[in-house]
Amino acid sequence: MKIKDIGEFGFISRLASRCHQTLPEGVVGIGDDCAIIPAPDGRQYAISTDLLVEGVHFLTSEISGNDLGYKALAVNLSDLAAAGAEPCGAFLSMALPEDADVDFLDSFADGFNGLAQQFHCPLLGGDTTLSKQGIIINICVIGIRDGNITVSRANSQPGDIVCVTGALGDSGAGLEYILAPDKERDSTANALIRRHLHPTSRIEEGKFLARCKYVHSMMDLSDGLASDIKHILERSGVSADIELDKLPTSPLLQQKYGNSPSKLYHYALHGGEDYELLVTVDSKHFADLNVEYQKRFGTALYAVGRIVCGDPQHVNYIENGFGTMPIGSSWEHFC
Repeated sequence: MKIKDIGEFGFISRLASRCHQTLPEGVVGIGDDCAIIPAPDGRQYAISTDLLVEGVHFLTSEISGNDLGYKALAVNLSDLAAAGAEPCGAFLSMALPEDADVDFLDSFADGFNGLAQQFHCPLLGGDTTLSKQGIIINICVIGIRDGNITVSRANSQPGDIVCVTGALGDSGAGLEYILAPDKERDSTANALIRRHLHPTSRIEEGKFLARCKYVHSMMDLSDGLASDIKHILERSGVSADIELDKLPTSPLLQQKYGNSPSKLYHYALHGGEDYELLVTVDSKHFADLNVEYQKRFGTALYAVGRIVCGDPQHVNYIENGFGTMPIGSSWEHFC
């Protein structure tokens, strides 16, 4: 058997089962966006790490050093957002080929540092080594949050409203242009590419939502809604109804594919790398929470479905009130 036969999440499951051990009280390990470790002052540390590999996650021919530095940190900060944590530091490790361009690396540092300063997340250390082929980047971020926060992927309950913090699909549509450099690009295409290269880390939104006792589960959207929601469903032991016609898409995406609803649905469900937050909220309190959220952030939480009883990981897709078949599939490494 090869790793392609079990896929990314099959491998993670096997690794976790072989490394299983009883964790100390208050510690959360594999399965959420961040590991959670109690801090001496009664708060909690949130810790996450992410790996970016040239040729898999980015192409140096299609991304500037500045954009790569920004995005490498942004995708890690998104995990802290999903835990409701305030960033407090980062570690950066890089494997570099001997012919790596120093100007590109300087630009990478500028992009990384610009975002780090924005979120008060200083570089604390890391490591460098030689790569025989391509650039490899690993970032570990550390955040801190209130000790009474319990939001995780495992707390969703039947009846919860499933919602997201912003439009979906722009990044996936932008990536398609990056992967087809000869494809004609107009201003809309360039804007979609920019959305892929410059995701927004919802740190403040995550901190607000995590402190609300009516928010049960939260995670960031990295692989696409259709794939990512299954992590919540599996951990919580529930199913979900997702309403395709309620998936939020941007004017950019609508301008490009507004005449093809199936295209919009595909990008919104499977595009990946949107880094919005996926949240489940007690339905009795969703309306009031949404009012307060709009006051604070100037935009709404977009309700896209509901948590229901049923087989874990199963998603029912609904369009205009009627059940429909799933559209496409999301990205998974090794498959």
